[in-house]
Amino acid sequence: MPITITVKVNGPYLIAGDDVAQVRIVDPTGHPLVSAKGSGKTIALCRCGASVTKPFCDGTHSRIGFQGAEEAQRAADTSAPS
Repeated sequence: MPITITVKVNGPYLIAGDDVAQVRIVDPTGHPLVSAKGSGKTIALCRCGASVTKPFCDGTHSRIGFQGAEEAQRAADTSAPS
C-alpha cells in the first residue's frame, strides 16, 4: 500500500502505508522527531494545535471540540443571515 495522508474530519492528519516506518518527520532545524506511536503502520499528526506531543496527535482535539476548517466553514455558512 502506498503512503497516504488522510485528513480526518475534525481530527488529525493520518500518514499510513506499508512503508510508514520510512517517513521522516523533522523539526524546523532538520532534526528527526520520533513518535511513540509511529511504530505501527500509521502516524497521526496534530491538526488542532493543542496536542501536548506536537507535532503528533494525542487526542486533545476530541476533548476541546476541535472543528477542522471544513466543518467550521459549513457551520458558519449555515448560520449566516441570508
